[in-house]
Amino acid sequence: MNAVVDDEAVAVLDVMHDTTYRYASEVALAHHVAYLRPAESACQRLDSFRIAVVPKPFVERTMLDVFGNSRFYFSLDVPHPRLAVRAVSRVRVRPRFDGFDASLACGWREVATRLAYRAGARHAPESEFSYPSPFIPRHRELGSYAASSFLADRSVAAGAIDLMHRIHRDFRYDADSTDISTPVLDSFNERRGVCQDFAHVMVGGLRALGLAARYVSGYLLTMPPPGRPRLIGADASHAWASVWCPARDGSATWLDLDPTNDVIPSTSHVTLAIGRDFGDVSPLSGIIRGGGEHELTVGVTVRPVGEAAATRGKA
Repeated sequence: MNAVVDDEAVAVLDVMHDTTYRYASEVALAHHVAYLRPAESACQRLDSFRIAVVPKPFVERTMLDVFGNSRFYFSLDVPHPRLAVRAVSRVRVRPRFDGFDASLACGWREVATRLAYRAGARHAPESEFSYPSPFIPRHRELGSYAASSFLADRSVAAGAIDLMHRIHRDFRYDADSTDISTPVLDSFNERRGVCQDFAHVMVGGLRALGLAARYVSGYLLTMPPPGRPRLIGADASHAWASVWCPARDGSATWLDLDPTNDVIPSTSHVTLAIGRDFGDVSPLSGIIRGGGEHELTVGVTVRPVGEAAATRGKA
């Protein structure tokens, strides 16, 4: 998917995310967790949000997880052959990194040293994102690939931006090449995958060098073909990486980088949640009793407020 360059100071975006499960036989009992409420920050404000589940759950609860993400838990105790979840959001996004100067960030070796465990040293909260995670084990191959972007005296931000450029250049976007069960090393060796794979490869490479990197789930405003209307439900959720960049003046920021599109996210990117990898922030997951085989359909629409979209895509 290709990013839209948005020069406006603020973008107001409507997001609709539909998820439907159709089961071969009825599900007797189900417990689900959803990460579908966009995050709020200094550069992202949630004007409205609603989520609807069919059939209606007998338990619904919203809470914050350990990373500060909004997590929606629900349970179903009525037999159902189909589950439908619709999340609708209106989000106001400001440019996140306008004026960011990569040269002002600390050297990457200094950052890695700061994050490394030392007995008796003060704990750096960011170090939690420098360790392996279930979907991103530590692989020497990822570290060797990432190392080419990190010269001896290069800043952590400059190195990470170069790594983003290289992943975008070296890897091919192929929607049919992987799924959630595909190991990150397989995607790396094949040099192809989807945004989730690109993000996992980048995060894995940064962590292999001792740096702190997060997986970011979200949405991307995309441009329909010239002369064609935007299709409802034709997009997909998106993912990118974020690297911790302390600066020499004592400040620090998490710098978001989208290797799929080779851009630093701005007003076309909507952040849903952050985690160690996809497993922490899967849009919808759960445990069910019964059901047998199932068919999953996901449809996402992101469009500027006020834009008409009368055509329905596959969902």
